[in-house]
Amino acid sequence: MIRRTAVLLLLSLAPAAHGQTLGQTLGQTPGPAPAPAANAPDFARLEAEQSAANAKPGPRAVPARRIPVPGTVSPEFQAAIAAPYRAPAWNANPDSAAEWTALVGRLAAQTAEPLPALRERLGVVSTPEVIGGVKAWIIAPREVPARNRNRLLVHIHGGGYVYNPGEAGTVEAVLMAAFGGFTVISFDYRMPPDAPFPAAMDDAMAVWKAALTLQRPENMAVFGTSTGGAMTLALMLRARQEGVTLPAAIAPGTPWSDLTETGDSYKANEWLDNVLVSYEGYLTHAARLYAGGHDLKDPQLSPIYGDFRGLPPTILTTGTRDLFLSNTVRTHRKLRQAGVEASLQVFEGMSHAQYLFNPDAPETREVFGEIAAFFDRTLGSEPRGP
Repeated sequence: MIRRTAVLLLLSLAPAAHGQTLGQTLGQTPGPAPAPAANAPDFARLEAEQSAANAKPGPRAVPARRIPVPGTVSPEFQAAIAAPYRAPAWNANPDSAAEWTALVGRLAAQTAEPLPALRERLGVVSTPEVIGGVKAWIIAPREVPARNRNRLLVHIHGGGYVYNPGEAGTVEAVLMAAFGGFTVISFDYRMPPDAPFPAAMDDAMAVWKAALTLQRPENMAVFGTSTGGAMTLALMLRARQEGVTLPAAIAPGTPWSDLTETGDSYKANEWLDNVLVSYEGYLTHAARLYAGGHDLKDPQLSPIYGDFRGLPPTILTTGTRDLFLSNTVRTHRKLRQAGVEASLQVFEGMSHAQYLFNPDAPETREVFGEIAAFFDRTLGSEPRGP
């Protein structure tokens, strides 16, 4: 149940992939030739067709293919990779604001329903609060480890700026509290169609300013996945512009850092990512709803177009099948070019944000373990002064 409903958490579309042998990729001398395959004549025909189709510079033509589920991941993750597309989350396009609201509410209820049982099983407590005038939850393990007792994380949920209102948006915060041992603020920012940009960013800024009164900034980090990853980056740009103190670290997971559908994996992974599937699904409509007529290259909408100099140490997460793989890679490169300490972790076979879907998958625990270790290294732990 948890795995089925958690997929609705984020949403998505995805593309198609292909590859060479590792030796070919690295330019190594091949070993002994394998025995001819039964379909060798078919390959010879295909080789000739593809060579002819790609004989001139330009877009790459690839044949129709079936991409197997990799055997290089855990059985739990193989099940996630093999799962069908989740309709209507990935391809939703309601005709009216009322229909959007109804769809979002229905999916949010499905996602939130198993959360009490998940928190109980993982030993996590969730307490409703109002922080900076915004509805929020303080989510923490029942027993916070000593090293984290003076640390505080702010979580920004994903969902394409339209999905996961209310408690549905707290799943990632629950996993971070459970697997990282941190106290987390997760908040319910306003979303379209009722509240387009900049409402969500105004709420994020209000929560961040309020959080700064609760803990030393040296002991704090901001994290989130997909939309939450993009908003994490945009919040850093806005806080720096407004002269507000930044946290000690950030963790944007597979960030939607460019709303303009710019990047190789938007097409290279189209129809392969079984979460987002294709940008022409709901993402195109959600981007327009959120932007509300603003320029999609505004760094507050697409932070990849902002100036990353001076941003905190950053850890990014994506997967080889992620539609947002290029978003994440481009963000990593731009951070490095700006002189920011940035770590990029890419997981085998992972579609968009799939580390949020099954808390029992080893890959899920590994993702949050990597982020927690990064925070442990970059965050301070001294108590606040009087």
